[in-house]
Formats: sequence, C-alpha cells, structure tokens
Amino acid sequence: MEGEKVQDRGIEETVFEAKLAEQTERYDEMKDSMKKVVLAKGKLSKEERNLLSVAYKNVVGSRRASWRVLHSIEEQSTGEVIAKKPLVVEYRKKVEQELEGICDDVLKLLDETLCVAPEITDEAQVFYLKMKGDYLRYLAEVQTNDTAASKGAQDAYSLAWKTATPLKNTNPIKLGLALNFSVFHYEILNQPSNACDLAKQAFDNAVTELDSLNGAEYKDATLIMQLLRDNLTLWQAEGENNPDEGQIDEDGTAVEDM
Repeated sequence: MEGEKVQDRGIEETVFEAKLAEQTERYDEMKDSMKKVVLAKGKLSKEERNLLSVAYKNVVGSRRASWRVLHSIEEQSTGEVIAKKPLVVEYRKKVEQELEGICDDVLKLLDETLCVAPEITDEAQVFYLKMKGDYLRYLAEVQTNDTAASKGAQDAYSLAWKTATPLKNTNPIKLGLALNFSVFHYEILNQPSNACDLAKQAFDNAVTELDSLNGAEYKDATLIMQLLRDNLTLWQAEGENNPDEGQIDEDGTAVEDM
C-alpha cells in the first residue's frame, strides 16, 4: 500500500521531501520517505541509495550512542547507580528495543527488495550487502549472547568483499566496506590482527591508484583512506599497550564511514 501511495503522489516529490527532512535533521521522517521510495521502485538511483543510507544511519546512530552511554552507566559501581540499577537496565532495554526495531526494518527492506532488485550493478550490490553487514553488526553489538547477528554480518561483509573485486581500489563504496569490515573484525570478532591487515591492504591498494583520480574522486577516496589510517594508528597503539591480550581499549573508539 505504501508503494501505491507514492506512485500516486510521485516518487520525485517523495525523494525531495526526504531531502528536506535531511536538511532539517528530521531523520525519522527522512527514513519513512525513503522507505516508501524503496517499496515503490525497488531499484534505486545512486542518489536515492545514499539518501536511504543517510536516513537509517542517523536514526540508528542516535540509538547506538544512547545505548553505549547507558551500558557504560550500567557497568559503574557507584552507590547511586547500584541503588538505581534496575531503572538503568530498564531504560537501556527500551533503547535496545528501538535499535533492534530499526535494524530489523532496514534488514527486511534489504532482503526483500533491494538485494534482489533486477539488473543490479556490482557497485549497488556491494552497497546493499555492506549495509546489511552494518546493521547486523549493530545488532551484534547489543545482542552479545546471540551469535546469529555476528554470523550474519560476517557472511554479508564477506560476500560484499568478494563482489567488490571488480571495483577500483579507490571506489568509495569499496573503501567504506573495507573500513567497516575491519571495524567488525576488531570490535565484534576481537581479531585485531585481521582488522589491521584488512585496513592496511585497502589503504595500500588505493594509494597506488590515487594519481588517476580527478578532484572529486580524489577527495572522496582520500577522506575514507584517512579514516582507515586513523583506525590503524589507534589499533596498532592499543596492540603495543596490550601485546599479550590484544584487547580493545575501552577508551578508544574506531571510526566508521557514513
């Protein structure tokens, strides 16, 4: 029914509405508009894919930030927190349910509509598979006792990485995939060596092709390459601080692509 409503109104108008919502930072409405576009079209343009990604990323991002703060408070051992811990747990679970609902929503959209769109290009397929891996990773962050999300994320990222083989090493989608896949290795699988190897490989391969890029392409590629380098610097420093355990420093936060 949502798709039919968009057809009557016009996809172009709904996309424009999503852009207005983005400019006014009303991301829940932006997400709703782009979901309608997906259900009406199936196959999205590059601009529409980016709008969809930005909408869901911001909607889930605020919940992820809230969840992390609440989880940190829950781990504290001060008198006030201990006395009020049931309230903290209840609030954390509320945010967790919101986060899970958003992830389930976009994952259903990806599986039923986007990943099976006709005549999909390699670049679009990588984009959607990376998205799928990202949102399964977000679920794995909060569902620590359930390995299904982690396994699903690894499968999606691995297939995306394989599908990305024909793409240029400086392709922003391929670089973004390498960035987030390496974060998954580090933060979810606790495999710092694999994370560093993946990030370094993507960075080194892209460096060799930078001279062939124009201004806009160069800017897009180097932006994500800098994020890869930032993570490598952080992870390698933490590895030196914890040479035996290879554990993640809780004060260090890896960066992801947007």
